Amino acid sequence: MAIGGLIGLLDDIAALAKLTAASLDDVSAAAGRATAKAAGVVVDDTAVTPQYLQGVVAARELSLVKQIALGSIRNKLIFILPVALLLNHFLPALLPIILMVGGTYLAFEGAEKVWHKLSGKHDDDKPAVEQGPEAEKKIVSGAIRTDLILSAEIMVIALATVSHQGFWSQLASLVVVAFVITILVYGVVALLIRMDDIGLKLAQRDSSSMQTLGRGLVTAMPKVLATISVVGTVAMLWVGGHILMVNLGADGTGWFNAPYEWVHHIELGISEATGALGGTLGWSFNTLCSAVIGFLVGSVVVGVVHLLPVKKAQHI
Repeated sequence: MAIGGLIGLLDDIAALAKLTAASLDDVSAAAGRATAKAAGVVVDDTAVTPQYLQGVVAARELSLVKQIALGSIRNKLIFILPVALLLNHFLPALLPIILMVGGTYLAFEGAEKVWHKLSGKHDDDKPAVEQGPEAEKKIVSGAIRTDLILSAEIMVIALATVSHQGFWSQLASLVVVAFVITILVYGVVALLIRMDDIGLKLAQRDSSSMQTLGRGLVTAMPKVLATISVVGTVAMLWVGGHILMVNLGADGTGWFNAPYEWVHHIELGISEATGALGGTLGWSFNTLCSAVIGFLVGSVVVGVVHLLPVKKAQHI
């Protein structure tokens, strides 16, 4: 009997191990699908973040990236994840409204940068080290605020991908997504901002080909970072406008389906009419419309904010 009981116990343990392994496989697969679905916003997040580090001295760049990354994972795990799961379970109709508030903020951030650039004012372009620790705190807090919106969009997209699973599977999948995406985004950001240092080290190698590559990296990186800054601003307008356009007619709002339906209809028409390039051209049209909507909405908010007495007092 003892031996039979032991064998039965071992069988139960083996079955439990198989079940656990299968569950982990399910979580990994679900997390992979969710991460892939959110890939577009991940690219935007990667493009937006480096612009906050423009003008920061090299010695402080990685420290600020680390602070922003920690703020990002805190955003995802402590704020976004619990709220998204609870709202999805109890008040799913509020999710699109919250996303629209975030989309409006992103559109405002992007439009403000555009108007600031057009105004010719560059009073904030001094390196943060010259402005002191408070300037660095401002950089980090600004980047984390923007990350909160982008992270919310990423996590909600991921949640929609795993919504058919049970609560604990959803939770595990989204935790994996949060860590994977944060490491991916800020790993790439860290690599981008230190690429010129890598170029300098390569330029000191004995190999002439390595020296040429190193000098090329050093020469190219200022232009690359300037381009990324522009892409980051456009990404704010694009993602902000797209969030607004998609969620304006989503379940729970139902206010105005026309913009998304109109854009989506034309996007499909372009895709079907242009052959091999159809997908790219259709996506480009959708992106352009989203960016225009983001810029228009953001510009209205910029105008309102700059008319507020508090805003005026800050400029006196």
